[in-house]
Amino acid sequence: MCTAFVSIEPGSAVPVLLLSVRDEYLGRRWLPPAHHWPEHPGLVGGLDLAAGGTWLAADPGRRTAACLLNGFGPLAPAETRLSRGRLPLTAVREGGVGHLDLTPYDPFHLVLAGPDGARVASWGDGRLVEHHLPTGLSVVLNDGLEGRAHSRTTSERIRAVMAARAAHSRARFEAEPRPEPGGAGTVEDAWGAWLPVVSGDGLAPDDDAALVQRRDFGDGRIWGSSSISLLALGPDRLRYDFGPAPVAAGEAAWRRVALG
Repeated sequence: MCTAFVSIEPGSAVPVLLLSVRDEYLGRRWLPPAHHWPEHPGLVGGLDLAAGGTWLAADPGRRTAACLLNGFGPLAPAETRLSRGRLPLTAVREGGVGHLDLTPYDPFHLVLAGPDGARVASWGDGRLVEHHLPTGLSVVLNDGLEGRAHSRTTSERIRAVMAARAAHSRARFEAEPRPEPGGAGTVEDAWGAWLPVVSGDGLAPDDDAALVQRRDFGDGRIWGSSSISLLALGPDRLRYDFGPAPVAAGEAAWRRVALG
C-alpha cells in the first residue's frame, strides 16, 4: 500500500512537490538512490535488487521524476510478464509510458512530475487512463488517484487503511505552511513542518492512519514502509531527499541525494 502526495502551486518558486512512501515486504532487498544503471547514466533512483528496476526514478537533466505504485486487477500472463520496475526509468527518459505495449505488466499507477505539473497514468483491466493533477494537494494510492481508479481492491479492510492514511496526512499537510525547498540547506530546513508528518507523525506503525506502517502478519514475513522520498521540482532545481523507514524527524538517516 504505497502512498504518494503531490502538491502543485504554479506560482511557487518550487511548483511541484512529490512525497512518496514505499511499502513492501521488508525482506525484499534494495539499495538507496544512486546512479545504478550504466545504460542510463543520468538517471537516479533506488535499486530493487530482486528485479533490477526502481520504485522512483529522477532525471536531473530534465528535472522530472516518476513514482510507481502497484495497482489492483487481473495480472499479466505469467509467460510474458515483465517487471514494472523499469517503467519509472522509461517515463522520465521518454516522457511517459503511453507509447508502450503494457499488456506484459501487472496493474500499476505511475506518477510523472516535472516543473510544469504532474499526471498519473493508471493501467489495469486492459486499459490505460491518464489524469493531469489539479492545483493543490493530491494523493495517489494503490486504488489510484484519490482512490478512484476504475480497477480497485475488493478488500474493504485494505480500502479502509488506505483511506485513513490519506485523510490523516492530507489534513496535517494542509494545516502547515507549504514548503519551498531550496537548492541548499538541511532536510529539516527544506521541508519544515511537513517533515514530521512524512516521518510518521508520532503514530504507532500499526495505526491505520499512520503513513509509515509496519505489520507482522504471522507468516514469517514483515510488511511495512521501507523508504521515504521527498522531491522538489522547479524551473531551476530538482531536489531529492531520502530516508529509510522508519525515520524520525531530525535523524541523521535523512540525506540529500547526489544528482550530479
